[in-house]
Amino acid sequence: MTDYNALIKSLILPLVIHEKEVQVSVTTEDEFINVQIDVNEQDLGRVIGKGGKIASAIRTIAYAAASKDNQKVKVNIGHQDE
Repeated sequence: MTDYNALIKSLILPLVIHEKEVQVSVTTEDEFINVQIDVNEQDLGRVIGKGGKIASAIRTIAYAAASKDNQKVKVNIGHQDE
């Protein structure tokens, strides 16, 4: 079983300035594992990347980890409201 919290944090923490504000929550709903990533608003662009390329790469890695466990995963990226 993949530890999505650790996996996602290991990918995102090197990208952000406000490391302490990174929150990853993992919930299970029906056949999906939902991963919600919340970062500081200033770090949102760094996590999404130009044209969404970094976000796409994060999703691809999460999908690969899920398929290894015969599961499906949804990854959502947002920012915290202060």
